[in-house]
Amino acid sequence: MRSFRDAIAVFTMWLPLAVLVASAGGGAEMSATGATIVLPPPARDGGVTVEQALSARRSVRAWAKAPLTLAQTGQLLWAAQGVTHSDGLRTAPSAGALYPLEIYVVAGAVEGLVSGTYRYLPQQHALQATGEGDDRAALASAAYQQGWLAAAPAIIVIAAVPKRTARKYGARAERYVAIEAGHAAQNVYLQAEALGLGTTLVGAFADRQVSSILGLPKGERPLCLLPVGKP
Repeated sequence: MRSFRDAIAVFTMWLPLAVLVASAGGGAEMSATGATIVLPPPARDGGVTVEQALSARRSVRAWAKAPLTLAQTGQLLWAAQGVTHSDGLRTAPSAGALYPLEIYVVAGAVEGLVSGTYRYLPQQHALQATGEGDDRAALASAAYQQGWLAAAPAIIVIAAVPKRTARKYGARAERYVAIEAGHAAQNVYLQAEALGLGTTLVGAFADRQVSSILGLPKGERPLCLLPVGKP
C-alpha cells in the first residue's frame, strides 16, 4: 500500500491534466481560485455576415433558461479582447496597442464551469478563476437593483487599468480607455448576435461595490456590464 505522501505526489502530478481535461469540455467542472482553464479555440468564420449582425442587433434584457456553452463563452470573450496576430494585436483596437482593458465573466449557468468569477487571459485564450460562487444577484444589486441582470446565465464585465494608457498619453488616457471599452462592447454585441444570443450594456452601477464583488486589484476599475444569454 502506498504511503500518504506517495498518494499526495501522484495527485499533484495528475492535477494539471485534470485542469486541461475540464477545460476541454470533458464533463468535469473546475473553479478553484487561481486555476487556469483553456477555452475551446475561437471560430474565425461563421454563417452570419457583419451586415446581418448589424441589422439584427438589439439590446436584450430577458433570456431563456438555457445555459451558455463553454465554446460560446470563449467566443464572446475572444470577440472582446482575443489575440488575432502574432504581435499580440487584438480584436478591438487600442491606443498605442497598450491594451488597458481586462475582461471578466461572472458565470452562473455556463456548461463546464462552476459558478464563479473568471478573468480572461487573451494570450492563452483561457480563463483564470478569481472568485468562487454565483455573484450575478450581487452584481444586479450593485447595478441599482436591476434584478433582470441576474437572469442572464453569465455577465461579462469590462474593466480597465487606465495607467497602462496614461504612461504614454497622459490625461487623454481617460478618453482613450472609454473608447476602447466601447469597441470591445460592440464586438460582444455583434458576436452575440452571430451566435443567436443577446446582450445589453449596463453602465449604471456603484463602482466600489462592483469592484469589491469582483475582487478587482488596486488601480483597476469596472467600466460596464454585459449580461448575455439566449433570448
